[in-house]
Amino acid sequence: MSPSPHSFSLRQLSALLFLLLHLFSNYNFFRMDCVSPILDVATRSWDCTTKREVYIRELQENLNSLKIMTEELNLRKDVMVRVEHEEQLKQSKRTHEVDGWLRAEVEDILQNADQEIQKKFVGSCPKNCRASYRLGKIVTKKIDAVIELKSKGHFDVVAHSLPCPAVDDRPMGKTVGLDLMFDKARKCLEDEQVRSIGLYGIGGVGKTTLLKKINNEYFSTRNDFDLVIWIVVSKPISIEKIQKVILKKLRISGEEWKDSSKEEQAAEIFKLLKAKRFAILLDDIWEQLDLFEVGIPHLSDQIKSTVVLTTRSKRVSHGMEVDKRLKVECLTSVEAFSLFCDKVGKSTLNSHPDIKRLAKIVVEECQGLPLALIVIGRSMASRMTPRDWEQANKY
Repeated sequence: MSPSPHSFSLRQLSALLFLLLHLFSNYNFFRMDCVSPILDVATRSWDCTTKREVYIRELQENLNSLKIMTEELNLRKDVMVRVEHEEQLKQSKRTHEVDGWLRAEVEDILQNADQEIQKKFVGSCPKNCRASYRLGKIVTKKIDAVIELKSKGHFDVVAHSLPCPAVDDRPMGKTVGLDLMFDKARKCLEDEQVRSIGLYGIGGVGKTTLLKKINNEYFSTRNDFDLVIWIVVSKPISIEKIQKVILKKLRISGEEWKDSSKEEQAAEIFKLLKAKRFAILLDDIWEQLDLFEVGIPHLSDQIKSTVVLTTRSKRVSHGMEVDKRLKVECLTSVEAFSLFCDKVGKSTLNSHPDIKRLAKIVVEECQGLPLALIVIGRSMASRMTPRDWEQANKY
């Protein structure tokens, strides 16, 4: 493409400016009011020309610098690794600032910078001053953008913790014979005069399953509790273990309290729970537990909070001073047979006409205990002959 008749090279423009200045300084017939505007235009043109010359002269060096700087922009990977670690392992979410930096600014800068580099290094080298000037100006701006980008890429915090769900659903299979007990417990929980409930009964009767049902089907549907905490107590009682579960639910790091005393942890738990509407579900209590020692505030001081516990001992439920005690009863014969058949499976029960009769004998031996019915029912699922069932009944 031939240059325009009105375009000048840098050398020609410099010579013209020099000639004008020489004329203005040697001929006194020019009036200053005419000369000044011309000199001003000439000066501005000279400044502009000089800047353009810098863009052109330093184009090669700036292209090399831009290529190196974009390749060195590895901090993006570092930030991404930190973000993925926080999101996957700590259940956090990246901050809006980090997300915008990763998705918009970095991608835009790197992509555009690479395009400009490719123009130079892949055979599109400018063939005239005007094109060189344009490319030089773009490259200089990209260098400034990369420098600014690197300065912005140092984040003290890359992600914030997600809000803790109020209720964590507990794994639970199909329940049989608990609907009546669940309905009784639900009515107690909805009674404002009842702040604590004790579920008691012999081992294997279904107390833990009922507590899971309360957790999953009652508290999960409520919006008036800030958090529901499930704690397996067992024996011997460990205050520190119970405190650790509560602190974890409150999203307080275990490292933060590693060297603190039981009393210090209780004070922190008390302070945090005091401001919340909570439900504490204590499973498998074997002896009296001092909730205040753990850090759980007195329920009478709370606007909306409750404790539900399970125990084999009625005496323990009395010692815990619960407002309402509910005895979890064994299954009826009909309920027991239904649960047992569900675990054995239809194919086994129908494999021989005598098996259903023998199954009823096994169910009677289980005395309505759900746990026994489930365990034995699963073990009999592969017994396809009456002889197998008769042998099992002997034990």
